[in-house]
Amino acid sequence: MDTGNDIAIRAVDLAKHYRSGETDLIVFSGLGFEVRRGERLAIVGESGAGKSTLLHLLGGLDRPSNGTIHFGAKEITALPDTELADFRNREIGFVWQIHYLLPEFTALENVMMPLLIRGASHEEAARPSLARLEEVGLTARASHRAGELSGGEQQRVALARALVGSPACLFADEPTGNLDSRTGEMVFGLLGELCRSRRLTTVIVTHNFSFARRCDRVLKMEGGVLGPAAEASLKEPSRQEDGKNYV
Repeated sequence: MDTGNDIAIRAVDLAKHYRSGETDLIVFSGLGFEVRRGERLAIVGESGAGKSTLLHLLGGLDRPSNGTIHFGAKEITALPDTELADFRNREIGFVWQIHYLLPEFTALENVMMPLLIRGASHEEAARPSLARLEEVGLTARASHRAGELSGGEQQRVALARALVGSPACLFADEPTGNLDSRTGEMVFGLLGELCRSRRLTTVIVTHNFSFARRCDRVLKMEGGVLGPAAEASLKEPSRQEDGKNYV
């Protein structure tokens, strides 16, 4: 397996299982793969296949039952909890299906949070946070609280928050899952544009095959196995009405 400088993330013999009564529930085992620097990787698969579990492991939000995860030369699975939390804060940005904005704070204050947690002063955190809000087209909404924003605006604030700390990697779990198709298209396009401009290593879990196909590579999780997705499996399912097929 290539461990050169162009490899951003490397998973080796990765496994996750949970105890269920007297038996172990095996989500997956023996997974091994790499993500290159600046690559946009999509992971698809049916609900419950383990996609989000894998993303949580890669992001250091959970620990594997077996195996190791490397970011460059750093093995994050060997880090103690405090060092792992600091690594997440500095190196990884997260975007979830639910925006998880703090309702009592403004859009600007929500974006500032990762930097404030890092120890930055209010002034030090405000400058880059305003710049990120400008990038997602929300400068005029900086002083508005989450409840005063539309769903698409809330998700754009979440994207700005994910990028404010200048992470090396961005992980997104169904980032458009709660949005209508038009708003989802806009948010995904913005996400892709910002990742390309920064050459961010990006891993996206999605059920949207149209979005997945726009990434550099697509892997499919099925039966506890992660492998290349066949082009035929990325066709949107059709529905049938009145004897006619509709895509």
